[in-house]
Amino acid sequence: MLRHLLKLTWKRKSRHLMLSLEILLAFAVVFGIAAFALRYMQLYREPAGFDGTDVWSVAIVTGDSKASAIPADVYDTLRRNLKALPEVREVGFVSYSPYTNSTWMNAYRSPQTGAEVATNILEASDDVAAALAIPVVRGRWFSATDEGAPVVPAVMNRRLAAAMFPGQEALGREFTDKDSKRTIKVVGIVDEFRHRSPLMVPVNFIMTRFAPLAGESRVRTIVLKVAPGTPRGFEASLNRQLKLVRNDWSYTIAPLATMRASQMKELLIPLAVLGVIAAFMLAMVAFGLFGVLWQNTARRIPEIGLRRAIGARAADIYRQIVAEQLLLSSVAIVLGLVLLVQLPLTGALGQMMNWPVFLGAAGLSMVVIYLLSLLCSLYPGWRASRLSPAEALHHE
Repeated sequence: MLRHLLKLTWKRKSRHLMLSLEILLAFAVVFGIAAFALRYMQLYREPAGFDGTDVWSVAIVTGDSKASAIPADVYDTLRRNLKALPEVREVGFVSYSPYTNSTWMNAYRSPQTGAEVATNILEASDDVAAALAIPVVRGRWFSATDEGAPVVPAVMNRRLAAAMFPGQEALGREFTDKDSKRTIKVVGIVDEFRHRSPLMVPVNFIMTRFAPLAGESRVRTIVLKVAPGTPRGFEASLNRQLKLVRNDWSYTIAPLATMRASQMKELLIPLAVLGVIAAFMLAMVAFGLFGVLWQNTARRIPEIGLRRAIGARAADIYRQIVAEQLLLSSVAIVLGLVLLVQLPLTGALGQMMNWPVFLGAAGLSMVVIYLLSLLCSLYPGWRASRLSPAEALHHE
């Protein structure tokens, strides 16, 4: 049966060429959407490296004043005033808040290994680990005991540790920035820190200690751990308390949960748009496929009549029409897989197209295309199977 179907498909190759290309294009589009969705699911399940539950962000807007003009003692005043609020549990200062598009990059060099690695940086105060519930897997978070140390204490993720000190233990090692202006010491290791969104691709990340009394750096973001169930109306009380410290500044206040939802919406809208476009394209492919199958079945009425006359059953005709379409779809799918498998083999898209994503997207795309082909061939196959031999043989 299969050999017979292959012969029929080959003899009608010129007629099936455009249809095969249409199925191939539909397969590629479905594969692309499925790959994006699966990669997003894969990233969503990976640990973020912190917990933003019941955490609020406060961005300090100093107006025309530069950040460097902020007095060092203001941070301690802010901490004490904010902790006076009954809803506040922890107060920390960072160079930028999670769930924003802010990024600070720098290159660091290890004198022991000679490695020079670019990484994302976040300056954070001693209380940030408690405010964001950052789990340190080895070593410790920096603290007041590091005040006055000749080196800058830092906590880095495993990815950066492996790149900076390949095959070696990073904990306790020292390295410098690219210009050798600062010596930094690794005091702790975390698994990950994906600050932008739950769909952020893991990157090199390092967090250095923010000490306003020991350096010239001035950060302008506060992270607050608040009591569970704190209502949004707390924003007014928080703003009043901040104004007591510096009335000439303004403050942008938002819960991290709200910022996270906004980031997710921004990232998922393009995927939703692509999904709608793909749905319209599949609908057009379905209509075209149905029309071609109907036309091909009408052209083959004499052939169908002859088969019925020599003893073929209606079910045999039905199965032949459906099987031919599934075979044609299989040819297009195999060709598509041969082309698309080059992506994980060559690593052209990096981790975006790893093997689990490729295999999952290929499987989903095959199911969609086979289901579409089956649905489009059911009615033409049923109509062909209902033809009587006499009617089919007298057809002109």
